[in-house]
Amino acid sequence: MPATRVPRVPAEERLFSLVLALLSTEAGLTKSEILANVQGYRQRFATGGDNASLERQFERDKDDVRDLGIPLETIETPGAAGNNQTLRYRIPKGEYDLPLDVRFTPDESALLSLAAMAWREGALSSDSRRALLKVRAAGDDEAAAGSIGTAAYAPRLRARDAAFEPLRSALDRAAAVRFDYITPGEHQARRRELEPLALVQHGGRWMLAAHEPATGGDKNYLLSRIVGPVSQFGAGQHPAPAGAGERTLAELDRIWAERTATITVVPGSDAERRLGRRRDTTVREPGVLLVHYVDPQILAEELAAFGPEVSVLEPADMRERVTARLRGLVADHGGPDMGDEVPRG
Repeated sequence: MPATRVPRVPAEERLFSLVLALLSTEAGLTKSEILANVQGYRQRFATGGDNASLERQFERDKDDVRDLGIPLETIETPGAAGNNQTLRYRIPKGEYDLPLDVRFTPDESALLSLAAMAWREGALSSDSRRALLKVRAAGDDEAAAGSIGTAAYAPRLRARDAAFEPLRSALDRAAAVRFDYITPGEHQARRRELEPLALVQHGGRWMLAAHEPATGGDKNYLLSRIVGPVSQFGAGQHPAPAGAGERTLAELDRIWAERTATITVVPGSDAERRLGRRRDTTVREPGVLLVHYVDPQILAEELAAFGPEVSVLEPADMRERVTARLRGLVADHGGPDMGDEVPRG
């Protein structure tokens, strides 16, 4: 008898379901409870079987939730300190609600709901939209009172990049792909012809692991840097090897563990809150954080976005990247020639 095909659940739908589940519990949910019951995990959960790959997926999803700025808490079970299997997870609703003094008129609420609905139409599947309607039907007091309620959580989840579907199709068809790609530090896109190996999500970003015949090397390509359409060719001639996704994620985790930057953050700032919640971030001393990264350009762009709330201590290369990014922003907005004056970075 052929094996039952496990339905594919989009990553944003899985994250959306995870956030809703963790918001709905005061006591928290254990990892086993999440894997066995939450949409996106339960379809692959094997009762009494090997769920190692599913547990690794959950660990990555936890990091993605935190990267979105959502305060995910862990609660230890009394008498079982240090036991990861008995840890309970929750999102403290009070920390994720709007401030008490923020209220919207009926017209403002309607506009916000329409905006959120338009976003979800392009980012969430029909199953997710039906799930949201069921949540509302069960009773959402905040929405009835004129606040955003549950709808506020969905727009924070990132939509997949436009290149995702054609790349996934190429993997399914064992086809090679062709697209224009902008390499970090360059302004002109360059045509790439690649043999896809796997699509993976790491640090909240989708990447394509692929073999490039022109160079003979395997590399990772950020989907957000793909410019224009993705075309396929040679269908059936380029099957991806088994386990390519797991090997890619293991290598990305290795790079993440090795690469760190030491930064200072303004106490109480948005930078301190968000960067302090990043995966594996440690506090060296008050206001000084050690953060991990894979792509130096991505981290430089992220740090520069916080403006004067962040200053890079080391490595020097990261400080120079952030400084260059800030100089570019000043120039793009018609600022004065800064000469030897270096913006805080």
